[in-house]
Amino acid sequence: MGLTDDAVDSLKGMLISGEIGPGDRLPVEKDLAARLGVSRSSLREAVRALAAMGVLSTRQGDGTYVTTLAPDMLLAALGFAVDVQRDRTVLQFFQVRRLLEPQAAALAATRIQPTTLVELEELLREAEELVRGAEVDHTALVENDLRFHALVNGASGNPVLAAVIEGMSGGTTRARIWRGKTDAQAVERTVGEHRAILTALRDRDPDRARLRAEAHIVEVEDWLREHLAVD
Repeated sequence: MGLTDDAVDSLKGMLISGEIGPGDRLPVEKDLAARLGVSRSSLREAVRALAAMGVLSTRQGDGTYVTTLAPDMLLAALGFAVDVQRDRTVLQFFQVRRLLEPQAAALAATRIQPTTLVELEELLREAEELVRGAEVDHTALVENDLRFHALVNGASGNPVLAAVIEGMSGGTTRARIWRGKTDAQAVERTVGEHRAILTALRDRDPDRARLRAEAHIVEVEDWLREHLAVD
């Protein structure tokens, strides 16, 4: 892996120096390998590694390009890391969310657009209808919950912060579904907590938005601590 790592570092250096940037096409493999002083096989492995990280994108018959390097794309691997965790580590990811997500909500209270407030209201009404249904669709409620938080985090105006939080949320999906299925009151509480967050956002009150978001996460965290048998 040494030569492959060297090739990765060299490509990274080209990005940092500005020699190549978002949307640029890499030189043909033969020329680039010679320039970097590595074998073509090592270069291919380096390209595969950077493609897995969302840095490069290979287009069949067209070549390899630098992606947009958007934070959500580069941090997508974080979601995979969260997805494969269990028990204690799931709780630890929630604890990190508790540090970050309230701050995102506070920022959103000062920056959120009216159209986003409308979207959040529509999601809440959809959730309320799902709760009132004869049979609760827990999967739909979890998807609604994820969209709600994604909108709030995005409204923070900080795409890096939003991407990190979204990555942290990926691995909690199963826990949320489980929570909804084993706790009959969980879905009603979740909708109520979302309503409180939205009210704070609509009032442009960052302190209250921060507190409401933190209370929402702590409530889920407490449930996890009890049901996942962690300390």
